[in-house]
Amino acid sequence: MSDRMVLRVKGRVLAGPDDVRDELWAVDGRITYERPVGVRDVPVVHGWALPGLVDAHCHVGLDRHGPVDEATSEKQALTDREAGTLLIRDAGSPSDTRWIDDRDDLPKIIRAGRHIARTRRYIRNYAHEIEPGDLVAYVAREARRGDGWVKLVGDWLDRETGDLGACWPRGEVEAAIAQAHRLGARVTAHCFAEESLRDLVEAGIDCIEHATGLTEDTIPLFAERGVAIVPTLVNIATFPHLADGGEAKFPRWSAHMRALHARRYDTVRAAYDAGVPVFVGTDAGGSLAHGLVADEVAELVKAGIPAIDALSATAWGARRWLGRPLLEEGAPADLVVYDEDPRADVRVLAAPRWIILNGRIVSG
Repeated sequence: MSDRMVLRVKGRVLAGPDDVRDELWAVDGRITYERPVGVRDVPVVHGWALPGLVDAHCHVGLDRHGPVDEATSEKQALTDREAGTLLIRDAGSPSDTRWIDDRDDLPKIIRAGRHIARTRRYIRNYAHEIEPGDLVAYVAREARRGDGWVKLVGDWLDRETGDLGACWPRGEVEAAIAQAHRLGARVTAHCFAEESLRDLVEAGIDCIEHATGLTEDTIPLFAERGVAIVPTLVNIATFPHLADGGEAKFPRWSAHMRALHARRYDTVRAAYDAGVPVFVGTDAGGSLAHGLVADEVAELVKAGIPAIDALSATAWGARRWLGRPLLEEGAPADLVVYDEDPRADVRVLAAPRWIILNGRIVSG
C-alpha cells in the first residue's frame, strides 16, 4: 500500500442527517468504509466530517463588471474552497471555466452556461441579451454548453414602468423550457418580483433564484410542482442599499425592493413550511465576495428553517438535488472536517478545521 494515497478520518462522519459513522478512509481519492489491507502509519484527521459544502448559486469567472481572467477565477474558486465549498452550481458566467475541471485542488463546478436576458434588461456584460423570438435557440445553445442547467433572467427593472417587470412572454418561455428539457437540462431563473413566477412555474421551470416575490398565492404552486428556490439571503441583504441608489430615478422600483427585503425571512419560512425545496446559494461573484456559504446557512436559520434542514440545504440534500454523491462507498473523497458538531450550531461551518478534496488535505 506504500504507493497508494491513503487518509483516515476519525471521530464522527456525518454521512447523512441520521447516518453517523466513526471513521472513513480515503484511498486514491475515493471513500471506503472498509479498512484497507496492509495500511500502517497513514495520516489521520479527527473531527466532525460533512460532505463538501454546496453553493448552489455562485459565479466563478465573473465580477461586477463582467468576465474575469483565469487568475481571478482561480482566486474566487480557492476562496470558496477555503470556506468549505467543494461543489458549486455556477448559476451563469460569461467566462469559460472548463480548465478548472482539470485541477484536482479546486471545487467541482456544475455550469449553467451564460445568463440569457432580455435586451437592456440585465447587468451589462453578463448575459446574452436577446429578444423573445430568439429565446428557444439561445436556451438550446446554453443547454449544450452547460452541465445540465440553463439560467434565464426572469425579471428586471423595466425603465418604461419604473418597476420590476417580467422579461418573457408565456409562450416563448414554455417553448424554451421544453427545449431545455428535451436536451436533458434543467432551467432556473433570476426572479425578484411577483409578476413572472406563476408563468415560469406553469411553464415547467425547475428552480427560481432569489424568489423574494413568492406570495401565499404562488407558494402552494411551487410546492405542488416541486420547484426549488435558492433564496440567496446574503444577497437580498443588499436590497436597501440598491434601493437608496435608485430612489431619485426609479422611486417605484426602490419602494418595491425595500418591501421585498422587509418580508424576506417570512417569505423563505413560508416556502419551507409549505414543502418547497430550499437550497443554499450566495450569489458570490457579482458584487458579493466569495466564501459566504456559512453566512447563508446562518441566514436560513435566522429565517426560521431548523438547523438540520439548513445544514442539509448545503450538504446532503443539496448534493442529492444536484445528482452528486454524498459520503458513500466509492464516492470522491470531498469532505470538510470541523472541531465541533455543525448540527448543534451551524455557526461551526465558518471555521473548517480540515478541507479534503479528492482524498487530499488541501487546507488545515
